[in-house]
Amino acid sequence: MSNRFASGKKAIAECDVCGFRYKLRQLKNVIVKGRDTNVKACSTCWDPDHPQLHLGEFPVSDPQAIQNPRPDFTGYPQSRALILPSPTTSAGGAVGWVEIVIS
Repeated sequence: MSNRFASGKKAIAECDVCGFRYKLRQLKNVIVKGRDTNVKACSTCWDPDHPQLHLGEFPVSDPQAIQNPRPDFTGYPQSRALILPSPTTSAGGAVGWVEIVIS
């Protein structure tokens, strides 16, 4: 069976990004989001397809909450520290008057 295209061993092509001439075999296809853009780039202009462009294509499970959580028990010494107020600490408060006028 014959090939439909010539071998292109000596074919010259132009980089679609910078415009310099290279051998056609040296140019690479530019791929964006997993799709071929039909743009040929030289090795200095070519960038691989960035994996961050594929966000949302694959299901991601990243749970944040804990199922059936239990409260911390303060009886254990490694639990929360029990802080007692010092004897010199005092606290006070006052309640003021509120006047309501209905007209």
